[in-house]
Amino acid sequence: MGPAAPDFAGDVQDAAELRTIRHDTFAITRTVAAPPHAVFEAFSDAPLRARWFRLPGRTVSARHDFTVDGGETASSLYTAAGTAPKTLEYTSRYLDIVPDARIVYTYTSAVDGIRHWASLVAVELHPDNSGTRLLWTEQAAFLAPSAEPEHDLPHLRGATRLRLNGLVAALKPT
Repeated sequence: MGPAAPDFAGDVQDAAELRTIRHDTFAITRTVAAPPHAVFEAFSDAPLRARWFRLPGRTVSARHDFTVDGGETASSLYTAAGTAPKTLEYTSRYLDIVPDARIVYTYTSAVDGIRHWASLVAVELHPDNSGTRLLWTEQAAFLAPSAEPEHDLPHLRGATRLRLNGLVAALKPT
């Protein structure tokens, strides 16, 4: 059972906003100077994944089961300057895994127990002369708008780019 729905009794504007779902899609292509099997391992190997995939703030919990119908859960405590700490939660489920070629999964992202978005992600790994061409396609449904909903998609796309930068760095020889 998921988190309880927020109580918006008497707040018609907020209740109406929660009934509205905004859908967005974006794709990011990145060339990674490593072969597809190494890029795939960066997703599948939990210690290697932890080097590039984490939530902002102080990690509270993290679990990763890289199998079809397995998934990942993570939570952290995040404090921005001048604000109260917030609990961030990430929950995913793997739908399709083709070694060295493709990963398809769903995930939700919540802040203080309120789901802000749910996404379907397809990661494709294509060999090329430079190593691997990674194509990340994400379809997001924004369930609870932020204070500035026009920034939700750019924020998500930017955070994904930063994670992929971390993946590239994690694969560089030491």
